[in-house]
Amino acid sequence: MNPNQTAEDEQHPSIAAVNRRIQWLSLHLTPLPPLQPSPQLNMLTCAKSANKLEARFANPVGIPMKEHRELCMRQLVALVREAKIKPFRYVVDDPAKYFAITEAVGSIDVSLGIKLGVQFSLWGGSVLNLGTKKHRDKYFDGIDNVDYPGCFAMTELHHGSNVQGLQTTATFDPVTDEFIIDTPNDGAIKWWIGNAAVHGKFASVFAKLILPTHDSKKISDMGVHAFIVPIRDLETHQTLPGIEIQDCGHKIGLNGVDNGALRFRSVRIPRDNLLNRFGDVCRDGKYTSSLPTINKRFAAMLGELVGGRVGLAYSSVGFLKVSVTIAVRYSLLRQQFGPAEQPEVSILDYQSQQHKLMPMLASTYAFHFATEYLVEKYSEMKKMHDEQLVADVHALSAGLKAYVTSYTAKSLCTCREACGGHGYAAVNRIGSLRNDHDIFQTFEGDNTVLLQQVAADLLKQYKDKFQGGTLSVTWNYLRESMNLYLSQPNPIIARWESTDHLRDPKFQLDAFRYRTSKLLQSAAARLRKHSKTLGSFGAWNRCQNHLLTLAESHIESVILARFIEAVKNCPDSSSRAALKLVCDLYALDRIWNDIGTYRNVDYIAPNKAKAIHKLTDYLCYQVRNIAGELVDGFDIPASVTRAPIAMQSEAYSQYTHHVGFQ
Repeated sequence: MNPNQTAEDEQHPSIAAVNRRIQWLSLHLTPLPPLQPSPQLNMLTCAKSANKLEARFANPVGIPMKEHRELCMRQLVALVREAKIKPFRYVVDDPAKYFAITEAVGSIDVSLGIKLGVQFSLWGGSVLNLGTKKHRDKYFDGIDNVDYPGCFAMTELHHGSNVQGLQTTATFDPVTDEFIIDTPNDGAIKWWIGNAAVHGKFASVFAKLILPTHDSKKISDMGVHAFIVPIRDLETHQTLPGIEIQDCGHKIGLNGVDNGALRFRSVRIPRDNLLNRFGDVCRDGKYTSSLPTINKRFAAMLGELVGGRVGLAYSSVGFLKVSVTIAVRYSLLRQQFGPAEQPEVSILDYQSQQHKLMPMLASTYAFHFATEYLVEKYSEMKKMHDEQLVADVHALSAGLKAYVTSYTAKSLCTCREACGGHGYAAVNRIGSLRNDHDIFQTFEGDNTVLLQQVAADLLKQYKDKFQGGTLSVTWNYLRESMNLYLSQPNPIIARWESTDHLRDPKFQLDAFRYRTSKLLQSAAARLRKHSKTLGSFGAWNRCQNHLLTLAESHIESVILARFIEAVKNCPDSSSRAALKLVCDLYALDRIWNDIGTYRNVDYIAPNKAKAIHKLTDYLCYQVRNIAGELVDGFDIPASVTRAPIAMQSEAYSQYTHHVGFQ
């Protein structure tokens, strides 16, 4: 008899099965022994908050949608009221701490992290960032303690990325001093609104502000503004008159978030419910704003909402940390094949597995430092309100959100494959992480649209460069050395192949920036050429793929620059050496992946290309030797990544019992 099995268990097999299930689940709360911990590398501290949450929260596997939604709501309330963690207080005053909390919560259950973000960053953030003191005074405490659960109602059935095309209207009635919120057609139904289907009591509704006039038009469209609209009764939770709410139903992922659809039928709200930081309506119906045009007001409004993109880029790196940790630890312990008459070897000793995972591990570190820099600039922007800094953060957040989330989506699939059949088990989380993360490529701005915004900004900076204008900080390398990068490659340097040269940060960064500058120059030339016959819209569409490549190239340059800076500033010599190894792998792997571009313009000669390939192989092997310490540096809680490791340990017997074996 199993030593953990009682006589009662033998008589009642169902009880025995329950006991085995409990024992197996308890493994998720028992940390694994550390894999050669290195205090020097343990610098990625954001996820440490998750250790405090482990005992209270657990990732649900196979839970029905209705139960998952209620669980997320209870956990959110418990986080705030019982654990006394108050994320809303950090949204404006300390964004770095806010994003650290969301990453920690999201590493346990992504749905809970998103629900937290909807409540505090989207609904709460719209009140803080688009409203004024009267709104903060009235709503802050209710949002903070989740007495006022709310929604962010921007997206419509027919309009997502094109926010200026929203059709919902908010018409001012000067007789009653109210706005009338209307959904004029089915295409204007607010769609995919988080917190709307079940829990939300308020919504920040984005709608065209319509004012009555005395001219022949009779009305004036003042552009998209945000309004606070109650949608359910605070006491009874019943849907309010004029509000129609439908459930968007089961989704590919994030089923703990209650997405819904909202229709408004002549819903009246007080004039004070206009979030009036950038534009206001007086009692007599007169519109006032410190910004002179609809476009400037719209840009200012979106600039204040950029925190959502910052948070998604930052959170996406969290997904990457978890999935890479799972895949690397599995690969270190999983053994398959080997020399004849000898023990099987770790699958991470195979070159193919190293090339799957080691560049990904390097990218995870690179993205960590890049998104930390983004959060730092965002925090600075919230304090200074400098117009140029706002524009800079807007472009940087668009690029990093698009690039990082696209890379993470692909990497989650690779991590699943790297874990073989065990990676397909739901308990190992990779599948749920992949499904939950998939929408990150779409919400807060479709990635293809965001990359085009980056390309447009680069072209503007390029034009300003040659017209004597000033450039923003993010693009300053264009100002400093555009002429150098656009000159003919040095035929001598193109053939240098020494390891010292290839691992020189200057060579690596120059190569990245040369590629970006060439792409920028050729994109500008192509647009000028095609605009003569196709017009500006047609020319842009003709060059779209070129522009997307340009944007990605630029963001890679920004990421590498931040990684090089982080290595330089690392105070511990052994950690600095390890990070330098990882940084070199990130840079040279990217160069090798686009070696055709460099060869086409003779920036890299054939012998040098071969040397880069060999050195990349070597760096993959060297990073493999410290891979355990590197993933330990992410400090992911053991309960989050334990299951696949259990497959390769004595805990495997507990798992086989769970699936039915005695």
